Amino acid sequence: MFLKKQMHELNRHKPEDAITTHKNPIIIILDDIRSMHNVGSAFRTADAFAIHSIYLCGFTPQPPHREIHKTALGATETVNWQHFEQTKDAIIAAKEQGYKILAVEQTHGSTPLESLNWQGEAIALIFGNEVSGVSEEALKEVEKAIEIPQWGSKHSLNVSVTIGVVLWEIMRSK
Repeated sequence: MFLKKQMHELNRHKPEDAITTHKNPIIIILDDIRSMHNVGSAFRTADAFAIHSIYLCGFTPQPPHREIHKTALGATETVNWQHFEQTKDAIIAAKEQGYKILAVEQTHGSTPLESLNWQGEAIALIFGNEVSGVSEEALKEVEKAIEIPQWGSKHSLNVSVTIGVVLWEIMRSK
């Protein structure tokens, strides 16, 4: 029989300490995400993996908002975030901070996710719009595209699921 761990056994940071604790040098760039639930989920996942920041771009919804909070469950207070009018501006900001820019997109010449060998270097991961994916403008700025292999009949995953899969694989390979 399995017993659930109690909150004190999970060794979690207190929310008030989360901003100043060690963060993995990863920025999530959300390129025109439509759904507030997907944005909230991105925050919650970023918190779980101790990601440095989220850059919300274009018309991507921003906190505070009840619909974001519904899925973020307070992670908008524990994850650094910033809004950029244009995704290109977010990419420039990340590059100026020394981040290597990667798109998570199905492209010719993309690298299968499981082949990405992250060694802890600073990376910014661009996740695209729920319908059109990473914008062509953003793809012109990336150093590499990574792709999640899929075997079913659908050609994509929900962006919030994609963020979780990508971050898990990257952290697992560390």
